[in-house]
Amino acid sequence: MQNFTIHTGVVATLDRANVDTDQIIPKQFLKRIERTGFGQFLFYDWRYLDDGETPNPEFELNRVNVKGASILVAGPNFGSGSSREHAVWALDDYGIRCVIAPSFADIFFNNCFKNGLLPIVLPQADVDELFQRTEAHSPYQLTVNLEDQTITDNKGFDRSFEVDESRRHKLLHGLDDIAQTLQHEEKITAYENARTW
Repeated sequence: MQNFTIHTGVVATLDRANVDTDQIIPKQFLKRIERTGFGQFLFYDWRYLDDGETPNPEFELNRVNVKGASILVAGPNFGSGSSREHAVWALDDYGIRCVIAPSFADIFFNNCFKNGLLPIVLPQADVDELFQRTEAHSPYQLTVNLEDQTITDNKGFDRSFEVDESRRHKLLHGLDDIAQTLQHEEKITAYENARTW
């Protein structure tokens, strides 16, 4: 899993509430067995016109000034719906490293940490300010610092955020559940060797 320490990136906004996992990655694209290749289908029904190929010029992530965006600012209850981990895989494969929203669906929120994507909860007023700043200064960049848990721009925006210390440690060091377990490999091996079967 890729670690997350300090990231500066272009911001894209999705000022919509209750964006669910089927909107993030529609069900017809869940046939892949790898964790990669889902980014091309991210927000598929919104990103493309009815022919499924022509980019929808009205969709937020298709705007020229957010090309290469790696930070997504979204509305409340982001990631609701089914528990599909593919939603996080699609965001990651697209290039999104951080999602900022007033609230997240629980399972999606947990899946983010397990896959190296940082979800940040900020008050609605701060999210609204980020929507406004992105509109006014596009392309707009933020720096997300997980080490000191701050979000800043070069125009005076400076906010702190909270992350559970265990999850913060895993992201800072790029540890998924398996990698964390393997940190104790010597003790596990010693225990297994000492057992009498």
